Amino acid sequence: MRNLDAWRALRAPFLTGLALSAALMLLPLTALGGSGASARTGPEVLTLPAAPTPAAQPTQSLPTAETDSARSLRVLQKDGTVEEMTMADYLWAVVAAEMPATFEPEALRAQAVCARTYSLWKMQAGSHGSDGADICADSSCCQAYISPEDAAQRWGESAAETYTVKIAGAVADTDGQVLTYDGAPIQAVFFSSASGATEDAEAVWGKALPYLVSVDSPEGDEVPNYRSTVTLTADQVRKVVSEAGLGAELSGEPSTWFQNLTRTASGRVAGIEVGGVSLSGGAARNLFALRSACFDVSEQDGVFTFSVTGYGHGVGMSQYGANAMAKAGSGWQDILAHYYTGAQLQTGL
Repeated sequence: MRNLDAWRALRAPFLTGLALSAALMLLPLTALGGSGASARTGPEVLTLPAAPTPAAQPTQSLPTAETDSARSLRVLQKDGTVEEMTMADYLWAVVAAEMPATFEPEALRAQAVCARTYSLWKMQAGSHGSDGADICADSSCCQAYISPEDAAQRWGESAAETYTVKIAGAVADTDGQVLTYDGAPIQAVFFSSASGATEDAEAVWGKALPYLVSVDSPEGDEVPNYRSTVTLTADQVRKVVSEAGLGAELSGEPSTWFQNLTRTASGRVAGIEVGGVSLSGGAARNLFALRSACFDVSEQDGVFTFSVTGYGHGVGMSQYGANAMAKAGSGWQDILAHYYTGAQLQTGL
C-alpha cells in the first residue's frame, strides 16, 4: 500500500465486521478475558518508546468517542508540522512502527490497545498543547510512528499489502477499547523483552502504580539478541564515568571499581556502586549503554564485560512476551490482563 487512502480501503471490511459485536461494545466496562488465535511469524528489530516517569492524574478531559474513526487527534510530526487525523489512522502508524508485523495477530491486537490507551493518557496530560498538538511522532517522547508509504518501503512490495491488512485488522478488531483503572486511561507503557519477569514501576521510576507491577513473562532465547554483551576497557569505563561527572574514584585495581550490586525481585539491578558512587540499575544501564538493567558485570585483565538479558525498561507489557503468549493460545484480552494487573477494558472514553 503506497498511500493512506489505499490502506483505509483495506481497513473497511474489518470495520464492517465490528458491527456483529456492537451489542457487546455497548457495555461500559468489561473484564479482561478471552482466547487467542495463532499464526506462524518471525521477529524483527523493534523501535521502542521512551516511557515517562509515572505522573499525577491527567490535566484535561477528553471528548467522548466510542470508535477510533470518530475521534481525531493532532500529531506533531518530526519536521515540526502538525497533522490532524483520526485515531484509527494514527494507531495504524503506531502499531506498524512499534511492533513487527510478523508477530501473532493477538499480540498486534494487544499492542493496538496499548497504543490507543497510551495515546489517550498523553492527550489528557496535555503535554503538547503548546505545540498545537495532542501527541508527537517521536518515540523518545510519545510513541514511534511510521507512514503507510514508509512502512511499505520497509516491508517490501511482496509483503506490504499483507502486513497493511494485518495491522488494520488489529486496530479495527479492538476498535475503541481502552485499558482503564478507576475509570481513567492507564499509562500503558510497554517494552521489548523481559528476563523472565516484568518490573514494578516503583523500582524503575520511583512511583508505584497498582497496574504496573512485576509479573512473569514467557519469552526467552528465541528473542533476537535476548542475551547481549558490552565490553569496555578500564580506560573506557574511566572515560564514560568521568564525562558523566559522577565524581567517582576509579583508581587502584579495576576489580574493585564495581561493588555492592543489589537486585530487585525480578532480577534487574536495583543499585550498584561505581567508584564509590551509588547508581540505580537504570542509571547504570544508561551510563554504559546496556539493553536493559538486568545485567552482571565482571572484570578480567582490566577489561569489563556486562552480560545483559532482555531489552527495555521492563515495565508494563513485554512485546515478545505478548507474542509468546499469543503463540501459546492467549487472546489479546488475556495478554493485557496478565501484564496490566487489575486494569479493565472500557469503551466510550
